[in-house]
Amino acid sequence: MSRLTRLLQASGPFLGLLLVCGLFALTEEREFIFTGGNFKNILTQTVIVAVGALGMTLIIVGGGIDLSVGSVVAFTSVLGAKLLVAGWSPAGTLLTLVAVGAGIGLFNGTIVAGLRMMPFIVTLGMMGVVRGAAKWLGENQTINAPPESPVHRLMARVNPSEFWPLPWGVWIVLGLAAIMALVLRRTVFGRYVFAIGANETAARYSGVRVGLVKGGTYALAGMLFGLAGLLQLARLTQGDPTVAVGLELDIIAAVVIGGASLNGGVGSIGGSLIGALIMALLRNGTNQLGWQTYTQEIIIGVVIVLAVGLDKWRQARAQR
Repeated sequence: MSRLTRLLQASGPFLGLLLVCGLFALTEEREFIFTGGNFKNILTQTVIVAVGALGMTLIIVGGGIDLSVGSVVAFTSVLGAKLLVAGWSPAGTLLTLVAVGAGIGLFNGTIVAGLRMMPFIVTLGMMGVVRGAAKWLGENQTINAPPESPVHRLMARVNPSEFWPLPWGVWIVLGLAAIMALVLRRTVFGRYVFAIGANETAARYSGVRVGLVKGGTYALAGMLFGLAGLLQLARLTQGDPTVAVGLELDIIAAVVIGGASLNGGVGSIGGSLIGALIMALLRNGTNQLGWQTYTQEIIIGVVIVLAVGLDKWRQARAQR
């Protein structure tokens, strides 16, 4: 890999973020976009996608994909609301949702690795199963969590017109990002994930227990998806079985915009966080400009295509 390719891979997400900020800075509404209160709002909007992107980064770096994340977030948000209504403690609810997310992820990883099935197909099927389970659990209606529950404080915006203090959810994302970056870059498990994503056959011949690593990758990502469900519950103050439709596309887009390759073997936690921030900034900025929803979707779609095109260009240079 040439120096230019490595430099683009490392700095690409930062340059993309600067480009988006620069474009909005040229608009007349910049005085509304670049305020402390609006930045707090952007960071709060980034939390759910960012937590999901932490897990999706592991999966994509390992050469896989998970389309069930939106359904898992909806299911765990409904389950969390029901548990809180039943009198469960916030800690017990958190542990349960994380465990449920891990269980769903482990099932996905076991099927993908054990039966050598395409992760796209496996997780597409799981997306429907879990979404249906969420509607069954919630009886096709939203479930309001107890208003006095401490869970709501995780995403509460105190002093919404000021940047400080930031919601607890933002600090949770930053802490988890630091941990996941260490896992991915400084542990044997992380090196195995990169090796499998780069060349699964070579990794298997080198003695890597591919099935075990893939199962662990999906399970770890599932834990983060379960946590995202709790944060979604905290943000909406209710469990909604119809929420987070299309969330998986936003999360995958954030990871790709952050420099990860859909072919596996390339990606970073920091890049994925910046990708999630770019997605939130695009949505917030276009809202401030008064653009229609379909215009936002077109712009984000173009950004995703450009990010994938850049990834293909990097791969072509790396093979020279």
